Amino acid sequence: MAKILLVDDESNIIKTLSAILQDEGHIISSCSNGGDALDFINKNEIDLMFLDVWLPDIDGIEVLTKIKASHPEMDMAVIMISGHASIDIAVKSTKLGALDFLEKPPSMQRVITSVNNALERVALRKENIRLRREAMMEDEMIGQSKPIQEVKKIIDTAAGTNARVFITGDNGTGKELVAKAIHKNSKRSSEPMIKVNCAAIPDELIESELFGHEKGSFTGAVNRRLGKFEVADGGTIFLDEICDMSSSAQAKVLRVLQEQQFERVGGNEPITVDVRVIAATNIDIKKAIDEGTFREDLYYRLNVIPINVPSLSERKEDIPLLTRYFLDAFSKEHGLGTKDITEKGMRFLTKYKWPGNVRELKNIMERLSIMVQSDVIDKEDIEKHIESYDYEDILSKDTSSLKQAREEFEKEFIIKALLKNEKNITSTAKVLGIERTNLHRKVKQYNINVDNL
Repeated sequence: MAKILLVDDESNIIKTLSAILQDEGHIISSCSNGGDALDFINKNEIDLMFLDVWLPDIDGIEVLTKIKASHPEMDMAVIMISGHASIDIAVKSTKLGALDFLEKPPSMQRVITSVNNALERVALRKENIRLRREAMMEDEMIGQSKPIQEVKKIIDTAAGTNARVFITGDNGTGKELVAKAIHKNSKRSSEPMIKVNCAAIPDELIESELFGHEKGSFTGAVNRRLGKFEVADGGTIFLDEICDMSSSAQAKVLRVLQEQQFERVGGNEPITVDVRVIAATNIDIKKAIDEGTFREDLYYRLNVIPINVPSLSERKEDIPLLTRYFLDAFSKEHGLGTKDITEKGMRFLTKYKWPGNVRELKNIMERLSIMVQSDVIDKEDIEKHIESYDYEDILSKDTSSLKQAREEFEKEFIIKALLKNEKNITSTAKVLGIERTNLHRKVKQYNINVDNL
């Protein structure tokens, strides 16, 4: 149910639209001229407005211009309507923020489709505005170390452009934070940032998820659906774990990058979009290209501005800052008193290897803020609540390179996590903070026989 304002001086159009939209469960108000419409908007909250181009006092384009000036974030949707408007007017209204343009008299199905699409867009806009306005912990990049300062410099440079960005880094390092920071500081910040976790979507559904589908295009497609690229039009799309994308979807993404066009699954109509693409992966992209699982031409299209997010072990001087930040945030969130960490406790934290990176540190701080009853957290408290792994055993193995040593550690880390969670893949993936499909890939990569553990 949405609050919809109809602005038109033709009473029969108001009656027709009101009947259609009230049958859909929406709350309808109406005005017969532009001045009354502007007054209504200033005094009431609406989700969607149907705006006639030709009004008796001021035309619809002027009304739309004033709305954009008073509501720069355009937290409502506008659909223009007219019985005799030119293409120039349609283009101008779209540039001013209108989401659709309908000719009079509009058909019932056309009205319903346009309203559903517009309300979906405005819901995403409002969610984006809410997230930007909240001082959310997930949107903060805490750190003063040289590696993180370097990342912040690249973010500042990238944010001022529309260039595509390719982010690499281990799980838990904050690749999504980097993508959010780029979008938040870009000229597209008032438009949606849409995240797609490519590892979490089955191969047979990812094309529909990215590009949408037409009604009846496959079993279960009972309605037309907008894809993520279409919903992100004007904003940013973040393709996380992009190396898990199917080869056919990769080909379609490549076409979007080249032509800014695509078709919905089961459709023939080209759809043009203006979307900034930010991609990320935690695997060796060069290896994926060599093995033929990721297209080299797509990689070079995406890798205009590369950003490698350092692991927490590469920025240990940031651990005290992060620790203090997370402790204060969780104490406030859970209504607990402020807690401090002793010097011995902080030394332990800075020496710990942090295989789960910042995500693991954040989880540990939340656990400590809740479980430790005193207002001082000591080394013994941390040891009690932190996972313990035998690093010396791993280091004693015959590892000829840092990469091999890290793989040995990751394998041991996964095995111990599986055993602790009774070999349950879903539970283990949740504890490790990764997608289930990602864990399956790691198990296969390291030849871990789960049944025989």
